[in-house]
Amino acid sequence: MLNFRDAQERVLGLAPRMGAERVGLDGAHGRVLAEDVLCPVDVPAFDASTMDGYAVRAADFAGDGPWEFPVLGESRAGGSAPARLEPRAVTRIFTGASLPLEADAVVMQEHVERAGDRARFVRPVKEGQFLRRRGDDLRAGAVAIARGTRLRAAHVSLAATVDRAWLTVFRRPRVVLLATGDELRSPGTAGPPGSIADSNTVGLATMARRAGAMVAVAPFVRDDLEATKQAFEAALAGADVVISVGGVSVGDHDRVRPALEAIGVDLNFYRVAMKPGKPLAVGTRGNGIVLGLPGNPVSAMVTFAFFGLPLLRAMQGDGDPLPRAFWARAGRSVSREPGRLEFARAALVRDGASWIATPLDNQASGAMAALARADALLAIPADCAELRVGDDVEVYLLEELGA
Repeated sequence: MLNFRDAQERVLGLAPRMGAERVGLDGAHGRVLAEDVLCPVDVPAFDASTMDGYAVRAADFAGDGPWEFPVLGESRAGGSAPARLEPRAVTRIFTGASLPLEADAVVMQEHVERAGDRARFVRPVKEGQFLRRRGDDLRAGAVAIARGTRLRAAHVSLAATVDRAWLTVFRRPRVVLLATGDELRSPGTAGPPGSIADSNTVGLATMARRAGAMVAVAPFVRDDLEATKQAFEAALAGADVVISVGGVSVGDHDRVRPALEAIGVDLNFYRVAMKPGKPLAVGTRGNGIVLGLPGNPVSAMVTFAFFGLPLLRAMQGDGDPLPRAFWARAGRSVSREPGRLEFARAALVRDGASWIATPLDNQASGAMAALARADALLAIPADCAELRVGDDVEVYLLEELGA
């Protein structure tokens, strides 16, 4: 049985890099850049005012005020400014407008008394105040957005700022979800006694799409070896990643492992020292990757959050594919049997500058209601037999995991 970090490294080591494609800015959010985006010109392209006011020469404000100068011309955003600011004169200017040559400061209009074509100033002026210099944000030729960046709204806006209408991004992985089990039925449909509404593919499909994948959900697979083999063969024919749910353990009706071995999938490993989620089959055949997740709903989602999502992100060239943790303090004590890294569902509350993470009462691997009520997963180290109130703990936000 692999420890958690070694298992993550093995999964990421299997990730092939997807090919690239071009997309418009309206379809770029959440995608991963396949090349650096360079800035073609200085940004801003000219010295610009950050206030409505008056463009001035700071040297004209020598000695004691007040100072009074004629107002010569106007500069507004999108318009042309006077070519040059005459000595001992000022120019009316508006936010975002270019400064005339020789101007080196802006005085906000609230600090100016205006009378006809003259302006009176009562405060000294500091060179550089209330203006953005050409190239303050980016210089021509600089990397505006680096390859491997997963694009947020700010990145897409920056791409538009540097005059890009499209971006080259990595292709989205094709994922096929297979849920196994004679007991499964679609939510909202009738079934025999003992049947269960399938929640796993619904939740996992949502998580995979948030990670950038294109997801297809296959029909339910019966607990039959031949049916399981056929389902995996069909899925591997059209997917970069096949994700199965259930049937991966060693019970009498668990068919996933023997089916994968029978169709030539090379199993890398099949157990991880984590809770929930010890059964996890990971293998490859050709260019296809198979993740066999446990069937309990919480186990499936937690396992996918720490193995499936990083895999999908790495396949798209994401430079930081692993979930990020932060530190909090434990809000209650937990006694447990050591041996596996445990992810406990927890509620988060703010306490001054710190966060308090309190494990919820119901930690059963089938208790989806507890997962839905939780804010985060609290990581209890494998060698920890007792977590005490106030102990520092690593915490993963469920919102960022997509769960």
